[in-house]
Amino acid sequence: DAKHLVPNKMRDFFCTINLDQEEVFRTQVVEKSLSPYFGEEFYFEIPRTFQWLSFYIYDKSVLQKDLRIGKVSIKKEDLCNYTGKENWFMLQPVDSNSEVQGKVHLELKLNELITDNGSVCQQLVVHIKECHGLPLINGQNCDPYATVSLVGPSRNDQKKTKVKKKTSNPQFNETFYFEVTRSSSYTKKSQFQVEEEDIEKLEVRVDLWNNGNLVQDIFLGEIKVPVKVLRNDSFQAWYLLQPRENGNKSSKTDDLGSLRLNICYTEDCVLPSEYYTSLRNLLLKSSDVQPISASAAYILSEVCRDKYDAVLPLVRLLLHHHKLVPFVAAVAELDLKDTQEANTVFRGNSLATRCVDEMMKIVGKHYLKVTLKPVIDEICESPKPCEIDPIKLREGDNVEINMENLRYYVDKVFREIVQSSISCPTLMCDVFYSLRHLAAKRFPNDPHVQYSAVSSFVFLRFFAVAVVSPHTFHLRPHHPDAQTSRTLTLISKAIQTLGSWGSLTKSKLSSFKETFMCEFFKTFQEEKFTESVKKFLDDVSSTESKEPSGVSEPVHLKEGEMYKRAQGRTRIGKKNFKKRWFCLTSREFTYHKQQDKEPIFTIPIKNILAVEKLDESSFNKKNMFQVLHGEKPLYIQANNCVEASEWIEALCRVTRCNQKRLSFYHPSAFLNGNWLCCKATIESTEGCARCTADVPADTQIEIDGDRETERIYSLFTINRSKLQKLEEACGSIAVYQGPRKEPDDYSNFTIEDSVATFHTLQQIIDIVEKLNESHEKYQKKRSSSAKYGSE
Repeated sequence: DAKHLVPNKMRDFFCTINLDQEEVFRTQVVEKSLSPYFGEEFYFEIPRTFQWLSFYIYDKSVLQKDLRIGKVSIKKEDLCNYTGKENWFMLQPVDSNSEVQGKVHLELKLNELITDNGSVCQQLVVHIKECHGLPLINGQNCDPYATVSLVGPSRNDQKKTKVKKKTSNPQFNETFYFEVTRSSSYTKKSQFQVEEEDIEKLEVRVDLWNNGNLVQDIFLGEIKVPVKVLRNDSFQAWYLLQPRENGNKSSKTDDLGSLRLNICYTEDCVLPSEYYTSLRNLLLKSSDVQPISASAAYILSEVCRDKYDAVLPLVRLLLHHHKLVPFVAAVAELDLKDTQEANTVFRGNSLATRCVDEMMKIVGKHYLKVTLKPVIDEICESPKPCEIDPIKLREGDNVEINMENLRYYVDKVFREIVQSSISCPTLMCDVFYSLRHLAAKRFPNDPHVQYSAVSSFVFLRFFAVAVVSPHTFHLRPHHPDAQTSRTLTLISKAIQTLGSWGSLTKSKLSSFKETFMCEFFKTFQEEKFTESVKKFLDDVSSTESKEPSGVSEPVHLKEGEMYKRAQGRTRIGKKNFKKRWFCLTSREFTYHKQQDKEPIFTIPIKNILAVEKLDESSFNKKNMFQVLHGEKPLYIQANNCVEASEWIEALCRVTRCNQKRLSFYHPSAFLNGNWLCCKATIESTEGCARCTADVPADTQIEIDGDRETERIYSLFTINRSKLQKLEEACGSIAVYQGPRKEPDDYSNFTIEDSVATFHTLQQIIDIVEKLNESHEKYQKKRSSSAKYGSE
């Protein structure tokens, strides 16, 4: 959220997330506010190198261009300082100096020349080769040129390159010569003094500018290199462009407001797979360890300050290797040992409940989409008033009509849920089956506990949460407005209550905190809903095989708006770029003129031969990729680098088993009678570059086992001191078997078997130390092979 934004009057605001200057996400517009609450979460892989993660606040305009109020920019190197916690950031002004990005490739050399009178003169040679990643100007590639200057206390020699048109990656390849030390006839000082002054105080300055033609040129960035670092060596390097020093005219900037962010940034160096064999094997055998609290996976959750840090990579790794169900069953059994009352099973934030939560988020995406998306769309796009709280009713509201509207929505959502068991993923059913039987075994005299063990997850932690936060589960693109959000909250409360009816023994209506909800539920036929819930819970916690929903209905994988290049299937068809709605299912890849319209063009998945990036030089456009199939390649431009990466990955995953996949492709397009990449003149010529082979192995679940294991190694490394404390605790317990009178440092740890836990800890520490050595070797090798200023 943001507060105290300027101008100091109610406006419509939205916020964008940018990698450098490339927008990758945009929030909804919050209307008429000075302190807008966005409340939106974005999770994404970063597919390229970047310098800054930036957040821009815009004032939405209907007739004119949206006005940028200010921005927050965080250097990549500083992200770790803010990760995992909320911070308020002051908005900074947006100007050309604050928008600097990109890098320049220079070669510098200091030559010695002998003049006609025999004195020695030094000459500086500056070869400006190219630039990469210059900023966009008004959303378009710039027209850059560079000025190269030799600057000192009493000199400023400046030279200029040619202007390059419409490119963010200009190739200059121009060389400039500067005289560094003059012969003694040019000065009263001695030659030694001149050389000392010049060499120590001179610097090469390269400024990048956008040629404005009829308007003022725009500053794009600068670099400064002291001449003294060269001596007599040739020096070649990439330099990141920097903003001007004292670039802002005023040292005191106006208060533009502030923005609150919660950033979680991780960066891991993933080694080749064989380095992780020992750690991976130790983690995967966790479910077989007796007791489970002595396993490596459980110890990971014990030493991490926030269990969630451990749960995410752990669940993904165990899921990837089909070891999740037995592990969840083992930790759930431990959880139940500490549960004293049947009506509180799985209500806390334990390792078991968090693992199940994360599993449902990963494997239940499509299940939620086919079950809830149509009804959530109806609620958000054609909202009816549903407020039934007398305190929150507005003037003119009719509580009876609102109650009817709410009842209509609740009935519809409930009906969709209880009729959806056929679509419930097998893995979720297997987990629910284990939880149900473990709960019944723990409380054999309670006939309802087998249902509450399942409903506490599938209703309370899955469907009810998805209803109240549809944007988090990708059921809606944005956070709903305040009124719709309130409607969804009331529906979610009702679904939680109905879901618990099949498992409660006490009077249902007595459990309501709000009187108005109690009145609302008096209109429901209890027995009818209870039977529906029980039947649904029986179905989703059964191990009987179901007809896979994919047989009758294709799995919806991804959709969105992008640009495609006309394929010229007709003689008069222009080969321009048009905006289209793309849809990917497990059966076909289609594009449409608009969302929900009939497809214009369809490619069956089995016909896709390759999906690869397309060189920017082909059409002078960024974020392009190509889909190769039986006809001409389909060239597509995504809206940003994150979106392009996600589409390529999704298409690669769904086509990975195609028998006719290509081994080679053309990285550029066939234009004007030849391939731009290899200059071959025949369009059917075999590709000149090898196709990308390393695609993830699972169609619907994107998991890289090595990456998750590396993350777990990082967590063990960060929490090394806690591992040692736990090791000491095991030693103390093993030596002293008497009663503990006072709480120890290790009283927060779960230690059932000190000997088994100690043995696992030793294995973990040994493996972590070996991986530390491997990482250090890699970093040394990388450091020794890298030059300062290299890419």
